[in-house]
Amino acid sequence: MTFEETTGSVLTPEAQVALDRATGSAHRHHELLSDRAFHIKQSAVRDVFDISIRPGLISLAGGSPYLQSLPLDGLADAAAAIIRTQGLAALQYGPGQGLQELRELACEVMAAEGITGADPEDVVITTGSQSGQDVAAKVFCNPGDVVLCEDPTYVGALNAFEAYEVDMQPVPMDAYGLIPEALEERIQSLKAAGKRVKMLYTIPSFNNPSGVTLSADRRDEVVRICRENNILVLEDNPYGLLRFDGEPLTPLRAAHPEDVLYLGSFSKIFAPGLRLGWALVPKHLFRRFYLACEAVLLCPSPLTQMITAAYLRDFDWMGRIRDSRRLYADRCAAMLSALEDQMPDGVTWTVPDGGFFVWVSLPEGIDTYPLLTEAIEAGTVFIPGAAFTPGDEPSSRLRLAFSAVSPDDIREGVRRLAPVIRRAVGDG
Repeated sequence: MTFEETTGSVLTPEAQVALDRATGSAHRHHELLSDRAFHIKQSAVRDVFDISIRPGLISLAGGSPYLQSLPLDGLADAAAAIIRTQGLAALQYGPGQGLQELRELACEVMAAEGITGADPEDVVITTGSQSGQDVAAKVFCNPGDVVLCEDPTYVGALNAFEAYEVDMQPVPMDAYGLIPEALEERIQSLKAAGKRVKMLYTIPSFNNPSGVTLSADRRDEVVRICRENNILVLEDNPYGLLRFDGEPLTPLRAAHPEDVLYLGSFSKIFAPGLRLGWALVPKHLFRRFYLACEAVLLCPSPLTQMITAAYLRDFDWMGRIRDSRRLYADRCAAMLSALEDQMPDGVTWTVPDGGFFVWVSLPEGIDTYPLLTEAIEAGTVFIPGAAFTPGDEPSSRLRLAFSAVSPDDIREGVRRLAPVIRRAVGDG
């Protein structure tokens, strides 16, 4: 399946089956697929990721954390000790909620983020925060229900919610994040149209893909608007500890434990390959959320949980976070400087104060998707902006990631991309 095919419009089930028959690609089992199956799309980011590993390409696409500073020898010893001394438990089924120790350590991580007093009994260990999004959609949304999101937002969340036939409705952002007045207006407009609004999905700190952070003075206002309209806030905070100046903005969940379901991830502060995250669930919603998690996973991997717990317990993980902040800040500065040097007039970009991404805006009317082929031919790769918003409209924006690329490669990647952009805007 090509990138173009996966980012095209979604056909109705009947139309898709008819198309398959007409093109000779139908199988009799296709008629057995659920309506929901036709709403499941392959991630555009994963498609570009597959392209980006080609030799010679400089990838400014993937939001991968920097792993080279991990204490691999120490982790290898820790993993071996777990197998040697706790192997029967590590390789057996475990509790569906996750190991008690890791849930307690997740609460320590949240305390560093600004959420104090979290109860480990309200925590469910998940297979990354992605599975938390999927479970939230399953538990709270019927087909046709509305989930609000920032515009732009995380493509994985769009895919997760749209698979459950949810109506994703974007809310505008500015340089200070989600605009409260626009949120209120969108809610009232949807209600007037007879829509049922269930949730607001938000990445308030260093939004993926824009890098924009919801300002401190807007955070309580956003939750207040949702509470008054009986809308649950689903807060996704994978980058919260990665603010360049080292002072995380207080998550929405901290002051609003009943109104916010909080998703955290070990991927950005440890390693994504272990596929672990967590959900801090309001007490009155915990049982339904937990049962839905258990129905999907049965239990998260005890082995990877034990390795993660050993890392948080026995290694200087906060010291590594401090080092990572400096590294990401330097790489972000290299990208911003390269954009300033290379981009033509009419092109603008965000200036993040944490996270992994810069959001580049070309003049309206330019579709960045066709530019991807030119960029690949020039030796670099990005993610077109259309992947990060509901619907099938073209986008004049694109996402660049600096987290996993050296400053020299960032500068070279932007240098390769610049002629593609200049031709698109008519400047060269």
